[in-house]
Amino acid sequence: MSHSPDLSTRIINWFAENRRDLPWREPGFPAWGTLVSEFMLQQTPVARVIPRLAEWLERWPTPAALASVPSGEAVRAWANLGYPRRALWLHAAAVQITERHGGVVPHDVDDLLALTGVGDYTARAVAAFAYGHRHPVVDTNTRRVIARAVNGNAEPAPPSNARDLAAMESLLPTGSDDAHTFNAGMMELGAIVCTARSPRCDACPIADLCAWRLSGYPEYLGKRKAVQKKYEGSDRHVRGLIMAELRAAHVPVTTVEIETLWSDATQRDRALAGLVSDGLAVYEETGYVLP
Repeated sequence: MSHSPDLSTRIINWFAENRRDLPWREPGFPAWGTLVSEFMLQQTPVARVIPRLAEWLERWPTPAALASVPSGEAVRAWANLGYPRRALWLHAAAVQITERHGGVVPHDVDDLLALTGVGDYTARAVAAFAYGHRHPVVDTNTRRVIARAVNGNAEPAPPSNARDLAAMESLLPTGSDDAHTFNAGMMELGAIVCTARSPRCDACPIADLCAWRLSGYPEYLGKRKAVQKKYEGSDRHVRGLIMAELRAAHVPVTTVEIETLWSDATQRDRALAGLVSDGLAVYEETGYVLP
């Protein structure tokens, strides 16, 4: 890591010339918008998030605006973003921000971590990107760049919050502005150049510093994250079908209607029970509705 000053300078300069124009990078973008975007971007591609984020912020431009409606409206507006529990968590966070912080998204990491659905990454991302505080921010892309450029590994080891934050902290420039840009630049580099399957080393600003490249691109032999099961036919798939029906309906969806969505009764009942347990579906006298 002795080359970290050169590495950070190159990435900062590269980012200034190559950054994508994304809504949350616009000058004056509100902290609430940053928080909403971070919730939406979890396990969801940028292209799907951008239009939904614009719709969301037009409808609920402040935490208080979202907190004033039932949580089911947030779930309905979440539409095709997937993992709809995030919508429930974001609604709960909006209520907490309104009640505890006067409707202003907090800037302190500990206060952010106390909000429903906010973990280490999201808390530091909001503090760093919305408020300009100096914090290491580590996502999947950042971890991959560090694994390759610094550690000489083709892939990062399974996530470790303490290890990953320490690794990024060791590379982070001292000044807040440079730290902010470096955090964003590392993510961007991993997202569009140092990609998982087809890294574009010819376009990389730190190719001559990359330990993985200099060692001849050795195969990764370490531990890997568990591979997510195929979506088609999974319980997640069935949950999604039921959620789509609940979002589309403005009256209770009957048990008979839900039975038509999936033929495997055991799997269908398990998915429906999970939705009820998660608070995403509520049973009324004539059927199921959003919360």
